[in-house]
Amino acid sequence: MNPFRANAIASSEISNHHLKVPIDTKNKILDVAEEIFAEKGYSATSMRTITSRANVNLAAVNYHFGSKAQLYHAVFQRRVEPMNKKRIQTLDAMEQKAGNQPLPVDDILRAFVEPALKASMNPNQGGTNFIKLLGRTHAEPGPEVHDFLPLLYAEVKDRFRKALAKALPELSQEELSWRVHFVIGTIAFTLAGTDALEMIESCRYCDPADIEGIIQRLLPFLKGGLSAPSALPPR
Repeated sequence: MNPFRANAIASSEISNHHLKVPIDTKNKILDVAEEIFAEKGYSATSMRTITSRANVNLAAVNYHFGSKAQLYHAVFQRRVEPMNKKRIQTLDAMEQKAGNQPLPVDDILRAFVEPALKASMNPNQGGTNFIKLLGRTHAEPGPEVHDFLPLLYAEVKDRFRKALAKALPELSQEELSWRVHFVIGTIAFTLAGTDALEMIESCRYCDPADIEGIIQRLLPFLKGGLSAPSALPPR
């Protein structure tokens, strides 16, 4: 067990023990569903499992969400919308300050990455459960999110793509699309794959809770990939 991860888990358990407060039924269902979907995935999760662990009846779930698919969507909506709002607010502020000048690639990347990493360490924003679910969804996309998730990310995708296109005008639209795809994959694994650090001998002392350290290591890596000369001639 990674010693930093063990300490973080222990601290979280102590904190949760002392800060237990009543929560309403709707949020209780969302919390439990988020945890189980992260554990098992959408297809392997039954409504019976959710209602049993949440100690509610099926009628309560149907009343608040209507169906398993709608519950799944609500789990994502609760976490993704505030995260994306923060991303766009940060990008807005930077673009307003920059005027007509392109933003530095590092700043664009930080505005996108930092809110997600902070959410991964904050139980009130989903913490490890939601980030694990997000990683699972990227790795095992299913029809239940095929149309839904792109809608949640539409504005963020459009805004950040335009900012990157302005910052990297030498890249064709095709090349930029591929590189953004690779960036998203790297970020998704970084968010969901902290357990992988324990499988890498050289990272046994890496601290997955060191958000600023992760950002400072991640941004040059992503910028290098985005800014590299094109390997293929434009078509």
